[in-house]
Amino acid sequence: MSIFNRFLKDESGATAIEYSLIAALMAAALIIAVGALSDDIKEGFTKIGAKIKAV
Repeated sequence: MSIFNRFLKDESGATAIEYSLIAALMAAALIIAVGALSDDIKEGFTKIGAKIKAV
């Protein structure tokens, strides 16, 4: 039974899993933000391109 108890108390892989979950959540938030702002970003680059052509 001591092997089973040691297995339950072992937390060496928990930190890596937590960091990977945080990274996945940040990536998902970034993808959602870029998707939501894509039209505004496209419009901004179009305006900049038009001003460059005018010069």
